[in-house]
Amino acid sequence: MLSKIELVGRTYRHVQRYRQILVVLSKYGFDNLVDSLTKVEQRVEYSFAQFFRRPWQPSEILTRAERARMVIEELGPTFIKMGQVLSTRPDVLPHDFIHEFAKLQQAVPPFPFEEAKQIIELELRMPLDEMYTYFEETPLAAASFGQVHRAKMKDGADVVVKVQRPGIQRIVAVDLEIMQHVATLLERRLDGWQTHRPTLVVEEFTRVLELELDYTIESSHMERFTWQFTYDHTVHIPKIYREAITTRVLTMEYIDGFHIFDLEQLEQANINRQEVARRGFRLILEQIFVNGFFHADPHPGNLLILPENIICYLDFGMMGRIDLRSRENCADLILAIIKRNEIKTTNALLQLTIYDTKPERAALEKEVASFLDQYSYRPLKEIELGKLLNQLLDVTTRHNLRIPPDLFLMMKALTTAEGIGRALDPDFDPIQQAQPFVWRIYTARLDPRRILRDAYDNTTEFAGLLREIPDDLHDLLRQTNRGELRFKLALDETKPLIATIDRISNMLAFSIVLAALIIGSSLILVTNTNSSYQWNGLSTIALIGFVVAGVMGFALLLAILRRGLV
Repeated sequence: MLSKIELVGRTYRHVQRYRQILVVLSKYGFDNLVDSLTKVEQRVEYSFAQFFRRPWQPSEILTRAERARMVIEELGPTFIKMGQVLSTRPDVLPHDFIHEFAKLQQAVPPFPFEEAKQIIELELRMPLDEMYTYFEETPLAAASFGQVHRAKMKDGADVVVKVQRPGIQRIVAVDLEIMQHVATLLERRLDGWQTHRPTLVVEEFTRVLELELDYTIESSHMERFTWQFTYDHTVHIPKIYREAITTRVLTMEYIDGFHIFDLEQLEQANINRQEVARRGFRLILEQIFVNGFFHADPHPGNLLILPENIICYLDFGMMGRIDLRSRENCADLILAIIKRNEIKTTNALLQLTIYDTKPERAALEKEVASFLDQYSYRPLKEIELGKLLNQLLDVTTRHNLRIPPDLFLMMKALTTAEGIGRALDPDFDPIQQAQPFVWRIYTARLDPRRILRDAYDNTTEFAGLLREIPDDLHDLLRQTNRGELRFKLALDETKPLIATIDRISNMLAFSIVLAALIIGSSLILVTNTNSSYQWNGLSTIALIGFVVAGVMGFALLLAILRRGLV
C-alpha cells in the first residue's frame, strides 16, 4: 500500500490532514513535539496550524501517556490501529504508554445501511436479495474499519456480513504517508530515536493494515486455522461462504455463544471455567509451538465460549507466524529461564534478537543473571509469564537488542491468554501448561529422523554450492580479465575517522587559499605603486585582498577552536 502512495506532490487533503494532526498535538499539550518536527522543515501546513493553536489547559491533571491516548483517539481509525500495534511494542514505548494504548477502542458510530448495501452489491455484482434472503439493516457492531450485519443465506444458514467502511482505504493511505514522513523526521533528526527505528515500525504497521483491509486474506486465515484444528473438537472456527467474500465483504457463520468474562452466564450454562482456562492457553501454545501460525489478538472480544467448554475464535485479521528455528530458540530461552542458567539464557536472547552492533557479552550476562535471581527461589506457579516477558524486554532494550515483530505478537498472544486464564481460574499455572510443548520442541531435535533429515538437507545444499563453484569462479576470472572486478567495503567504524580527515583536508585547503591571498595581495601592493586604483597611496585591490584574508583568518581560527567544519 505504502509503495503505491506518491510521496512527492502532496494533494490538498494531505495538507489538511497535516494541519489537523498538528492542531490536535498542540491541543493536548505536545507543542514541543510539534516544534521539533516543524523546525526541521517549515511546511505550509504548519503555518495553517499556527493560526488554530491554543494552549493546553487541562481541566484535570492528566499524564503524558493519557494525553497521547486522547490524541490518537481524536485522530481516528489509522492512528487507533497504530496505537494498538504500539501497545505490543515495549521496546519502543515506556510501560505507562503501553498501558494507556492498550485501552484504545475502535467503537465508532455505524455508517448508513444504504452505503453498506451499495458496497455489498458493487462487490458481489448482484442485488442484495439475490445473495441473502434476509439482511438486518441495523448492524450488530461497528468499528473503525467496518461494521457487521446479521443475515440469512439462500440455504437458510444464519450468517454475519462484515462490510468495509466507505472511503477507509483512501483515509488509511493518506495517514500512512504522513506517519512515514513523521517517522523519518524522528529517526533522522531527534536524538535517541535512531535506536527504536520508527520507520521500521511504520513499515510493519503498513503490512498489518494491508492484510486487515483485505477480507479475502482474513478468509484464507480462517481456512488455514480450520485445517489446523480439523480433529480438535475443543475449538470452533466459523464457516466462511466463499461465494459472498471479496476484498471489502466477508460472509461467515453466525455464532451464538457466551462472552468469556460473562461469569454469570458461564455458570448458568455449566461451563467449567478452569477447563476453559486450560484449553485456551493450550490452544495458543499449540498454535505457536506446533503449527507456527497463531491468532495474534486473542482478547476477550475475539473469543466466545460454546456449550461443552468449546472455544470459538473470531476476527482473523491479525495473525502471527513463527518459523521452526525461532520456535526452537524460544524453547531454549524458556528452558534456560526455568533452569536459571544465565549463559544459556543470554545465548537464546542473542539468537532471537536483531542488533546492529553486538552488545557487550559480560554486561548482558550480568543483567540476565540479576533478572534470573528474581525467580530463583520462587515456585513456578507464582511466576507471571507476562511480567517475566516484559522484564526480559526491558533487558533487551537497554542493550539495543530488537525483537522481530512476529515474536512480539507471540508474546502478546501468550500474555493475553495468561491474563484470561488467571481471570477464569485463580490457580492457573501457565508455566506448567507450557512445559510439555517446550520439551516437545527441545527433544524433537534429538529425534534420529530429524537428525537424518537435517543431515540430508545440509548435504544437498552443500552439493548445490559445489555445483555452483565452477560457474562462480569462471565469472570471477572473466571479470578480472576485463578489469571489471569491483570491491565494496562498508566499515562503519571508519566513518568518524573519514569525517575527521575531511575536516582536516578542508582546513588545509582553506589555509592554502588564505596564504595565497595574503602573498598575492602583498605582491600587488609592492608592484602596483603607480596604479590608478589607489587609496591613500596604497593599491585598492591589495587592500581588499588583505581584508578578505583577515575575515578568512578569523573564520579559520573560530573553526579550529570549535573543531568543526569550515
